Amino acid sequence: MSGSTYAMRPSRVLQKLKAGETAYCTKLNLADARAAEIAAMSGFDCIWTDMEHVPNDWSAVEKQILAGKVYGVDTIVRISRGSYSDYIRPLEMDAAGIMVPHIMSLADAKAVVRHTKFHPLGRRAVDGGNADGGFCTIGLKDYLEQANAERFNILQIEDAEALDELEAIIALPGLDMIFFGPGDFSQSIGAPGQMDHPLLLETRVRIAKLAGKHGKFAGTVGSAGNAEALVEMGYRFISVGADVVALSQYYRCLIDELRKQDSGRVKSIYSDIGSGEASL
Repeated sequence: MSGSTYAMRPSRVLQKLKAGETAYCTKLNLADARAAEIAAMSGFDCIWTDMEHVPNDWSAVEKQILAGKVYGVDTIVRISRGSYSDYIRPLEMDAAGIMVPHIMSLADAKAVVRHTKFHPLGRRAVDGGNADGGFCTIGLKDYLEQANAERFNILQIEDAEALDELEAIIALPGLDMIFFGPGDFSQSIGAPGQMDHPLLLETRVRIAKLAGKHGKFAGTVGSAGNAEALVEMGYRFISVGADVVALSQYYRCLIDELRKQDSGRVKSIYSDIGSGEASL
């Protein structure tokens, strides 16, 4: 490519989605880069680190992105809603994508696209001197084109306020993926935790259908138990599990097994004592 000695790292997630395959992601609440590396080496296509709910700092996020890159795994960063700098810093650290929570309206979605896409889709601020631009080794024109093609935004629908403009939001040029968040959505409709609420189920289906209609990717959270149903519904990006869940479940299972063994030994001891007394 003219003016460039380096090409932007392709997105593994986008490659799979464009090929009609399903991309699987897992969420990280822990800030440690080693937790990110363990998740990446397990075979996920993507790791999702968080700055909305988790007190990560930028240096921790940067190390997690690097850990993913070692294994050719994408990292997405769910940002905190702040200035335009909060939108572009993860991308300049070479995250494959950013997730923007609580999109409330078409105007809100348009502002996100403006912040995250270069011309002609948006007006993302230009630097090029960071990891995504190969530290100024990609020519400006190539950098803008590659960033628009190989980096993606994920806009979250998790509030009832967005429903009236839902199709216009999903059809918006420059939006790459729409992501349904059922937990917050259940709260927004006055039915917290009711994952079988009719409006929640209807919205989940509606989002997938509208994404397909407008040539966009649909994502949501899922599990091994419902992933097949979500794929049939039209979802191709599915986040499954979390590091904190994996760790807590592992430790609970481990200590439960040890306690059972302890209990078994105690019962055996008392049984032996009882047998001895009976023989006296």
